[in-house]
Amino acid sequence: QVHLEESGGGLVPAGGSRRLSCLASGRIFAEDPMGWFRQPPGKEREFVAHITWDSGITSFGNSVKGRFTISRDNAKNTVYLHMNNLKPEDTAVYYCNVVSITDPKRALASWGQGTQVTVSS
Repeated sequence: QVHLEESGGGLVPAGGSRRLSCLASGRIFAEDPMGWFRQPPGKEREFVAHITWDSGITSFGNSVKGRFTISRDNAKNTVYLHMNNLKPEDTAVYYCNVVSITDPKRALASWGQGTQVTVSS
């Protein structure tokens, strides 16, 4: 069973940047595609980005394309979400998860605690 621990959230001014980290443990991290999701206040959780095990393929939700990037360090069992040009609508709790190879928007493991990102206008 995989354990996921997100970190790096906080209060950020609009237009600012932030890097989130997700440390995975409990299984062979290097073989899994990983994804980031977020849940804005009062809304459902949504897909943000994903990355394949070898970092060869990435994908992003429409609302973050061109502003967010994703990377991973398999030696550290960590996946990162690099957020740039943040907007107030990016305010949410951010989560990482193992995702399906065939459907990167489908999370496979239990959710961690997430990390809160608040963008001030």
